[in-house]
Amino acid sequence: MRTVILVDEDNNEIGTSEIVEAHTGEGKLHRAFSVYVFRNKGKEILIQKRSAKKMLWPEIWANTCCSHPQNGESARQAGERRLKEELGFTCPLKALSGFVYRAEDPEKRGVEHEFVTILLGLVDETVTPSADPDEVAEWKWIGVEELRGNMRREPAKYAPWFHLGMNAIRESIPS
Repeated sequence: MRTVILVDEDNNEIGTSEIVEAHTGEGKLHRAFSVYVFRNKGKEILIQKRSAKKMLWPEIWANTCCSHPQNGESARQAGERRLKEELGFTCPLKALSGFVYRAEDPEKRGVEHEFVTILLGLVDETVTPSADPDEVAEWKWIGVEELRGNMRREPAKYAPWFHLGMNAIRESIPS
């Protein structure tokens, strides 16, 4: 049984919950992370289209990867672990401050209510992802400015946390 770490609005641990239970009903505030990996001096970002098998926001474009740290695991450690599991590579990650958000899946499949730590990474041109199809339907490198334009024109094609994260990292993109 997969669990998530329940937290208060200040990211203080207050317990655990089974993952599905935390994402249904009103949702329970839990710890999460979102990884944003860049290349080409921060001009391009790796994004993924979530697998159709995902409970929430299936087949929607999102950041490089995101998930939940486990007990005893830092957000950075969890981010490096999930990068390897979902996309077949890892890189050093830098943690930024986090944010809290709540979003209901548009198809009423559940709720995200998370305290998210943002993790940034920078890789060179030799990194080629190898995606786990249970997690990732597609991936692509895209110019940051092109992505921002696409997100403004067609916001529903992108996960709600991705919009929030892209705004939060505006001044922190690695180069």
